Amino acid sequence: MSDPSADPKPTPRQSVDSLRGLLPFLAPHRRLLAAWLAALALSSTATLSLPVAVRHMIDQGFSAGGDIDRWFLLMFAVALLLGVATALRFYFVSLLAERVLADLRGRLYRHLLALDQAFYDRSRSAELVSRLAADTELVRSVVGSSMSVALRSVVIVIGSVVMLVVTSPTLAGLAVVGIPLAVLPIALGGRRVRKASEATQDRVAEANARAGETLGAMHTVQSYARAAYEAGRFDAALRATLGAATRRIRLQALLTAVAIVLFFGAIVLVLWSGAQAVIDGRMSAGTLGQFMLYALIGAGSVGALAEVWSEVQRAGGGMRRIAALFAERARVVAPALPRPLPRPLRGAIRFEGLRFAYPSRPEQPALDGFDLELRPGETVALVGPSGAGKSTVLQLLLRFHDPQQGRITLDGIDLRELDPEALREVIALVPQDPMIFAASAAENIRYGRLQASDAEVAVAARLAEADEFIRALPQGYASELGERGARLSGGQQQRIAIARALLKDAPVLLLDEATSALDAQSEHLIQQALEKLLRGRTTLVIAHRLATVLKADRIVVLDGGRIVDAGTHAELLAKGGLYAELARLQFGVAPAPGTSATLAAIS
Repeated sequence: MSDPSADPKPTPRQSVDSLRGLLPFLAPHRRLLAAWLAALALSSTATLSLPVAVRHMIDQGFSAGGDIDRWFLLMFAVALLLGVATALRFYFVSLLAERVLADLRGRLYRHLLALDQAFYDRSRSAELVSRLAADTELVRSVVGSSMSVALRSVVIVIGSVVMLVVTSPTLAGLAVVGIPLAVLPIALGGRRVRKASEATQDRVAEANARAGETLGAMHTVQSYARAAYEAGRFDAALRATLGAATRRIRLQALLTAVAIVLFFGAIVLVLWSGAQAVIDGRMSAGTLGQFMLYALIGAGSVGALAEVWSEVQRAGGGMRRIAALFAERARVVAPALPRPLPRPLRGAIRFEGLRFAYPSRPEQPALDGFDLELRPGETVALVGPSGAGKSTVLQLLLRFHDPQQGRITLDGIDLRELDPEALREVIALVPQDPMIFAASAAENIRYGRLQASDAEVAVAARLAEADEFIRALPQGYASELGERGARLSGGQQQRIAIARALLKDAPVLLLDEATSALDAQSEHLIQQALEKLLRGRTTLVIAHRLATVLKADRIVVLDGGRIVDAGTHAELLAKGGLYAELARLQFGVAPAPGTSATLAAIS
């Protein structure tokens, strides 16, 4: 994943410009946007009308024969209008923010789901969750609050300046002198606040990523008694976050204080000049009061702009990081006109001259000159030392990656000509480390075929020898299994995964050490179920334990990304070589003469 924090720091204008990425999310809510703008215009008009009402109340209400009750009633009417308009403005803009946030998060999540495994190989899931949560939350802040306050403040400032000139051009001329004094610290301090805000966001993302990584590996953390160590690491991350936030808050507070002091200092000077004009009879008291209120309202709005500016920049930084995620493109994509798979699918698979290296290790090929053909309904097992390329074969067959050279065909069709979703629909996978969702047992099994009935789910569980322990759970098939199957043993988790693959009933089956977590009795039962499952299906099996592949139609031995031998169990034993050495280590079978004991580490 391209890390925005590693890019050159953007200018304030670039940070604000990045918020233009919100326009496509605002467009579908034009009516709500218009209602908010109308309410904002009404509340701003009421705010700017209040000083006029005060002037008339002072000049006419206190004069001889003046109707003071009428002017106080007018002031109350303006205040009532202001209250209703402000409430409507808050309602419309808050609702707009929630809808924009929901649309943004939904589109970003769908985009992340569409990215390929190469992206996730170089990304941290905890950091992506932070971007999906923390950065999008900044968008809620800018749309639901900062944008409204900023626009309202701009309108009020402009309106106040206009009314100051209308009320007293002489005093307004004096007030203009104070404006540059307030704008200057905002301009100079804004850049430092922006940098401090981005540093805070980076530290927050790092702390969230560290916490997510640790919580996801709690079994390892606790088994090594490293809770105190991880707590210390997280405390250090929190201290870094707090330090960055403290610096940002200090700068922001100082900037706000300086701007307000300069503005109100200028206002006091102007009001002193106005008081002299009232004493000399050149201005009425009501006019001075009106001018003073406009000056206070304008100064308050400028102070609000100073506070909001940093929030807008923070949101701009968040939107910039979100835009970086939207800019990511999957390398494995469906063709413009994908070819349909034949029905029924025979399941003939062919690997032709494959050469593949992972993007993170381009100089180290995982497969090099790999050729293999699987006939329809055939069961082929891949064995060999760790790092031989066995799992890579499954990754390429599922089209999580595309080979740099060669091709893979399914029933004669190049996988690149197929829609990856359609390809994966006809393949069932039982991984070595099954993913169990924080859902019920039935929902976890039904993940293999979403439309399956409860009866079909139960049948798949019985075939996978999972029915008995599922029914023993407190709510049976409705029992929640916990995050990553925390309430199940490793063997039970694997049987849930097997049941999921059984329910999918796909013509191509991939078993990645599917029985590695089972005890001897369960493995025997599962093997019986798998024998029934394998019939009529093309099956590719990865196995380190040779007992699971003795009945395979063919056993293919890999080493260093190449096929070094192939045959049945008996044929490979007779040949000697790598497989015979592995068999000797696992079963105590004497290797054939001439076998090299080079298999130092086979897991």
